[in-house]
Amino acid sequence: MKRLLPLFGLIAAPLLAHGGAHEVERGSPGWTLDPWVTLPLAALALAYAVGAIRLWQRSGLGRSELRRGALFFGCGWSVLAGAIVSPLHEAGERSFTMHMIEHELIMLVATLLLVASRPGGVLLWSLPSAARQALGGLGRAGPLRALWRLLTDPVAATALQGAVMWVWHLPPLFDRALGHQGWHIAQHLSFLLSSLLFWWAMTRGREGRHGYGVSALCLFATSLIGGALGALMAVSTSPWYAGYAAMGMTLGGLTPAEDQQLAGLLMWIPGGLFHAAAALWFLFKWLNASEASHAQPAR
Repeated sequence: MKRLLPLFGLIAAPLLAHGGAHEVERGSPGWTLDPWVTLPLAALALAYAVGAIRLWQRSGLGRSELRRGALFFGCGWSVLAGAIVSPLHEAGERSFTMHMIEHELIMLVATLLLVASRPGGVLLWSLPSAARQALGGLGRAGPLRALWRLLTDPVAATALQGAVMWVWHLPPLFDRALGHQGWHIAQHLSFLLSSLLFWWAMTRGREGRHGYGVSALCLFATSLIGGALGALMAVSTSPWYAGYAAMGMTLGGLTPAEDQQLAGLLMWIPGGLFHAAAALWFLFKWLNASEASHAQPAR
């Protein structure tokens, strides 16, 4: 648990800082180069680099694992930065489809890559010794460990992410997030943290054959949860969100209803297929582990 605390804090910083709802500007979407966004992202990359260098100097046979982790982290950081800094973010304030692409990149791609890089230990090594020891003591605290086990249980993490996804897409809350910066930050932060917990639970929540089977079932369930929400958006003939409806035609020349339908299709089909493909991967690992466990007594 203690190794995940620096990850959550540093990754959350750019989303806490990034501007959300504001008066939509005319013209082509631009880059979000606000220092309150770019500096936390740079700090995250710098902290990882410092920790990786320190571990590299102390490691021997583990350097291949460090290289692999650095590759995943670099890719995940790039996707996260691109989603919240590139013109995609500003376009998402004018088009629900662009907003959906931004969310899907964060929740499906960036957080999975960041979790796969296992950056907790590297980020811890970027801190002074006293801070590492303090975080170590915090991670060993009984109540926090119990809460961590609860939140990272695969079934609980799946339910939490599904609830976050559905609740924030209810029209009253989504419109509030479009109109108020604080609510917008809370929405993005909820998506980010629930997705980090979800992918951590899927990849590391349970070890062994039973863990692979549970992860496969949870991922199939997630594909249905997100797919159902996307399908409802895709078949709706009227826009759900007043904020987007009031903008009129989108940058791509779509009506608000068409824009919502396209966003729903993106959540329903590519999003559902992504989770289904991950479920098949864990199902494959479960089958291999089952065959191995059945073959052992025969030997």
